[in-house]
Amino acid sequence: MANADFEGRVYPADAPYSVGREKIREFAVAVGATHPAHHDLVAARGLGYPDLVAPPTFAVVVAQRTEAQYVRDPEAAIDFSRVVHADERFTHHRPIVAGDELTTVLHVDRIVSRGAISMVTTRCEIYAMPQHVEVPSPEAETPGEHVATVTSTLAIRGEDA
Repeated sequence: MANADFEGRVYPADAPYSVGREKIREFAVAVGATHPAHHDLVAARGLGYPDLVAPPTFAVVVAQRTEAQYVRDPEAAIDFSRVVHADERFTHHRPIVAGDELTTVLHVDRIVSRGAISMVTTRCEIYAMPQHVEVPSPEAETPGEHVATVTSTLAIRGEDA
């Protein structure tokens, strides 16, 4: 069972994730995204993008990396071998493109336990850092341009489930 005391917790912006062209191409192939803007730099630039465009679900790569802070926290009491992914939603404010340096703030929005199952909803706010900043300032209201929000719900089975 997930530790309900974690509801409302916010994890600070994590280290930047550098979005690379090959990562975008590999992800696009893996999910069957065939649009030329995911594979061909000339095509992406011809459509007005500065570089290759990631498929919309690429944001999960960045989100899961950040959610690991919570899942691996021993105090959170999450046995990942008992986790089933229940739901995931994406809201994009602009496309993710190669060259982006993305940092994410993790929010544990809701923890509901019923019987031997906990439902945990997290929200990852993904930001593109300004090109001239290596590490986001702790005093900054946001660590950069808001790129996407990934909301995930995990079902965590207790030992009796």
